[in-house]
Parts: sequence; C-alpha cells; structure tokens
Amino acid sequence: MRETLTVRLSANTKKLVERAANASGITTSEYVRLAIFHQLWRDVTTDSRRKAIPRATSKGIFTDEDVYRLVS
Repeated sequence: MRETLTVRLSANTKKLVERAANASGITTSEYVRLAIFHQLWRDVTTDSRRKAIPRATSKGIFTDEDVYRLVS
C-alpha cells in the first residue's frame, strides 16, 4: 500500500529534481523515491560500519584481506 508524503522544496531544487528525473527517464516521484531509498541505505550501512569496526579491530581485523582470510 502506498502513502503520500508531502515535501516542500525551493523552486530551484524542484527544477533540479525535475531535470534529473527527466534525464534519467523516470518520473519526478520515482526519482525522489529512489533518492530517499538510496539515502536510507547509506544511513543503514554507515551505522552498521560504525558498530562493526570497533568489534572487528578488537579481534585483529583491519583490512579486506583480513576479512577474506576469515571467510575463505
């Protein structure tokens, strides 16, 4: 089920969003939905890294190679 969210933008920002959506070949609404989804994803991954890094370093895991050695 979809719900409506109203967002206020400056005229300039609205024009930029409309141009970007047009250039992407999608609707303005879809462009905004994707932008919100991508930001939420970045927030989740940043939060996960913030929590995981101290735990990993306490176990001697500092690099991608360290992780690879553990999972291979």
